[in-house]
Amino acid sequence: MSDQPSLFDEEMLPQPSVPVSSARTERAPAKAKTGVEGSRQTLRVLHSSDWHLGRLLYGQKRYDEFAAFLDWMLSQIELLNVEVLLIAGDLFDTTTPSNRAQALYYRFLHQVARSRCRHVVIIGGNHDSPSFLNAPSGLLKALDVHVVGAACDNPADEVVLLKAENGAPEAIICAVPYLRDRDIRQSEAGETLEDKDRKLVQGIREHYAQVCAAAEELRESLQVDVPLIGMGHLFAAGGKTLDGDGVRDLYVGSLAQVGVDAFPDCLDYVALGHLHVPQAVSGCEQIRYSGSPLAMGFGEAKQQKSLCLIEFEGRRPQLELIDIPRFQRLERIKGDQAQLSAALDKLAQEQTSIWLEVLYEGEQVAADLRDWLEQHTDGTQLTILRVRNNRVVERILARSGEEETLDDLEPMQVFERALELHQVPETQQDELKRLFGSVLQSMAEQDHRAE
Repeated sequence: MSDQPSLFDEEMLPQPSVPVSSARTERAPAKAKTGVEGSRQTLRVLHSSDWHLGRLLYGQKRYDEFAAFLDWMLSQIELLNVEVLLIAGDLFDTTTPSNRAQALYYRFLHQVARSRCRHVVIIGGNHDSPSFLNAPSGLLKALDVHVVGAACDNPADEVVLLKAENGAPEAIICAVPYLRDRDIRQSEAGETLEDKDRKLVQGIREHYAQVCAAAEELRESLQVDVPLIGMGHLFAAGGKTLDGDGVRDLYVGSLAQVGVDAFPDCLDYVALGHLHVPQAVSGCEQIRYSGSPLAMGFGEAKQQKSLCLIEFEGRRPQLELIDIPRFQRLERIKGDQAQLSAALDKLAQEQTSIWLEVLYEGEQVAADLRDWLEQHTDGTQLTILRVRNNRVVERILARSGEEETLDDLEPMQVFERALELHQVPETQQDELKRLFGSVLQSMAEQDHRAE
């Protein structure tokens, strides 16, 4: 017998690090639905994305945070009378998620299926394995969990019709997953990066146009004026990112950012994933990123995370942002040893679990900084995850003002420095970078679960 825990083994799951409300306490009364034909209906939709289950923060496991968030969201689904949950990609951090990450995912879907929420619609992101997400789709559909892990040969297969308890149509979802390069573009010999970017953006536009055309045709055939909701996992032009937030470039050459005009006007709301900062796109409130539910790095430590709650009255969306509690506190402190000592003492007095990033900015070389910090935090609830010591790096790298390790560099940056070190002529560098970028993208998009 294998010693691996079952995906549905409750005992192996981490317990929330902070108290969360029970999903079945203080239920708000469900809103009544009106008749089907010619009557106005209300529908409550919750938009989430970028869970990145299984993600580490400088080696620290975060399963307690993930469990606490999912339990909290389940309680919100009950208390807010959510009827449809949309998850816009990157449910997992890698294409080969751990057993614990899978257990969290399946337990949550099992619990949602028992809640007042009637439908869950999931699309794959660039971090997800399409084959892994799609594998149980037939079983999950029986629970009204609809999964589109990868682009379909027939765009109409990405259109999901949601029905109310009485069988009447209540919404149509254009569940467009992350579109891989090979899904939307054919490579041609001798094409430039500009040609490639143009084809990528055009391919994304055409794909959305085809899916939405199929959705409109379905709505017309049903003769009901239900909301038409789009989903996507991409980089929309004007979107904001933060340093260290873990957002990966989607395509080689540029981010192939698409404008809001790529989403057809027939869409009443567009639920996007990929960017971790909660935001509307180019001022369009009905086209939004929900953002990641947890801070993906210390640069997001002060950022308020949220979910998007959309209430439709007929086809008119009304948006409300639901603040997500912080399940693990992150702090970044900096200064010389005296300043760091004072900051650590102040944080320790709060007697709460805090994960720290420490940036030493003193003039003197502090070679034993890590040992000093560990001694200073011994017996407290402070955990130091990362130490950045400018003075040591300056001495080692002989680069004044730069603090840098290999972990701080992206693969392309390392490759560029190798080209510089080996004095490769500039006339050859662009083509070599393009080829190396293609290799990186191929590795990132490889679905290990399909092998």
